[in-house]
Amino acid sequence: MSFCTAINCMDGRVQLPVIHYLRKRFDADHVDTVTEPGPVGVLAAGAEPSLADSILRRVEISIAAHRSRSIAIVAHADCAGNRIPDEDQRKQLMTCIRMLRERYAECEVIGLWLDDSWTVSEIAQD
Repeated sequence: MSFCTAINCMDGRVQLPVIHYLRKRFDADHVDTVTEPGPVGVLAAGAEPSLADSILRRVEISIAAHRSRSIAIVAHADCAGNRIPDEDQRKQLMTCIRMLRERYAECEVIGLWLDDSWTVSEIAQD
């Protein structure tokens, strides 16, 4: 069995599109989902360290227990947990990609954006 990890918003509209995308993208049998309202805002802004620590602890469980070697950080339009303009959310997403790549160098880290029709787009980051 192979696993990948999604750090995703709790919004039910984004769950299935992300799971379907990641199973195909990483050829994974299972997707461990770490959900939080507006996770890119939590991780990028650093305003709520206990929430950020909780997210990262859950990612580390996925890596240690399920041997996940692929992580996706997800943001989406119309996010109730991160009520900022889409462009600002995308900037936060880029910040999160960099942070996660530094912290989990052994994993492939990607960013995903879901637009208002729930279409998944992979965000490129050098």
